[in-house]
Amino acid sequence: MAGKKADVSKDTGKKEPAKKADMGSRVANAVAGMAAAFVMRKLLTFTWTKVTGKEPPDSPEDPQVALGEALAWGVLMGAGVAAARLLASRLVVHKAGITQATPPD
Repeated sequence: MAGKKADVSKDTGKKEPAKKADMGSRVANAVAGMAAAFVMRKLLTFTWTKVTGKEPPDSPEDPQVALGEALAWGVLMGAGVAAARLLASRLVVHKAGITQATPPD
């Protein structure tokens, strides 16, 4: 994280992030993640319908759904939603100028 400096705590001697995420930014992060997941799901459903000519499986674990179709939809949906949430979270963090708490050494 170039340009971000950490303060050294006088009590513990450990580095602390310059600015921790507050409750407002956590809420903004959660809302952005949910919105991104919703939009990505709609986009993937629309794209699936246009490409395959049929609706995506409502229940991929249903035996009536072909295994290849169920796997393709599951992988596409999982990766797409995860990527959208990640990008939304990073955008919120970047816009708010927040340094995420780092795990202890």
